[in-house]
Amino acid sequence: MPGHTLEHRQLGTSGIAVSVMSLGSWRTYERVPREQGLAVMRAAREAGITFLDDARYDDETGTAPIPTGYSEVVFGELFRATGWVRDEVVVANKLWWEFFPQQSARDELDASLARMGLDHVDLIYAMPPPDGLPMDGLVEQVAGLIESGRARAWGTGMWSAAQHHDALDLCERIGVPPPSAAQMATSLADHTGPTDPDMLRAFDRGIGLVASYVLAGGTLTGKYHRGESGRAATDDSPLASRGRQLAVRVTALADAWDVPPAHVAFAYAFSHPNLASVLFGASSPEQLRENVAAWSTFRQLDAAQRNAVLGLV
Repeated sequence: MPGHTLEHRQLGTSGIAVSVMSLGSWRTYERVPREQGLAVMRAAREAGITFLDDARYDDETGTAPIPTGYSEVVFGELFRATGWVRDEVVVANKLWWEFFPQQSARDELDASLARMGLDHVDLIYAMPPPDGLPMDGLVEQVAGLIESGRARAWGTGMWSAAQHHDALDLCERIGVPPPSAAQMATSLADHTGPTDPDMLRAFDRGIGLVASYVLAGGTLTGKYHRGESGRAATDDSPLASRGRQLAVRVTALADAWDVPPAHVAFAYAFSHPNLASVLFGASSPEQLRENVAAWSTFRQLDAAQRNAVLGLV
């Protein structure tokens, strides 16, 4: 396989190995020229990324030929154009339950697979169950996706610790595959979910953390202090405000160590004891390569430097 710069780790109890950094596609490929998206995908493959995350969402550009899920169409086209070998890459997608109960989990995933042009995903994330869908109903539907071959494993997206334990208990009791991955916001500015003692116990029961929103919308890179533009520039939410405040200290460490500030922010997520992969997005091959280099930076940090990162929270 091309690229060997990234470590690979087991994704919980799934038996699936994933690269320690994974590439997302949220608000990306339908917003950039096709050749630019292809360059990002090729750079990811060359860097050794083998874990790709895609998800359906509504068009925000006003130019997509379909109102929802066009991101999946573009992802599938770029995936094939890049030359990925299907059984050497882990592809994830999400169940949003947006049209439940009219649309079952199988119906929702089938529509996503059709748009992507794939016959299965390796990991399907179930977002928090909607009103009217009890945990046993969710587990039954998701287990059916695995039994049918539509997915190899399942995970969760932004669930509470209690929901994880409920699902784990239920899966153990009825003998179906348990969730093996939990995608959770994991940053210096927002880390309460994956550091909750109850959640740590859930991880220890066989769930791997997929850390997302690691840069807190870019606020932790210090780019807004430098006057650069971005979606969070005028965001006055507590998270964005905290990220901009922390960026001063993040940048100070980065300057002292002669590394990009983003590498310091990534180091926090890399430090989680149950980490399987850090999920990030990139709109250019240069941005992708700089982000991937954060793994090499982290491996070179000594114990005192890693403690300094943890001390920022």
